[in-house]
Amino acid sequence: MTDLSQVLEKARDVVTVKQVFGEPQVQDGVTIIPVARVGTGGGGGGGEGGDGAQTGKGYGLGFGLGAEPVGVYVIKEGVVNWQPAVDVNRAIRGGQVVAIVALLTVRAVVKHRAKHRGRR
Repeated sequence: MTDLSQVLEKARDVVTVKQVFGEPQVQDGVTIIPVARVGTGGGGGGGEGGDGAQTGKGYGLGFGLGAEPVGVYVIKEGVVNWQPAVDVNRAIRGGQVVAIVALLTVRAVVKHRAKHRGRR
C-alpha cells in the first residue's frame, strides 16, 4: 500500500502557483504572464478484514489535475492590462443553445396561435 502522506506530498508538489501563472515571456519590452484555471481532485479507498477463506486488505488512491487558459496579463511601459482568452467552442455552444430555445419558443407561439385562430 502506498502511504497516503506520500501521495498528498506529491499532489502538493504538482499544484503550485506555476500551474496558474505561467512563466513570464518578455519580448521587445513587453511582458506576458499566462493565467490558467486549475482544478484538482482526489479520492481514496479502504479495506480490511476478510470473509471466511479470503484474507482482507485493500486501499486505493487517486489524484487528478485539469487546467484551461483564461487569459494573459500584458505589461507594457509599466501599465498592466488583462487580456481574457476567448473559448470559441464555448461561445459556439452558447449560441447553439440560444438558437434552439428561440426556435422552440417560436414553434410554441405559432402552434398556440394556429390552435386559437379557428375559435374566432
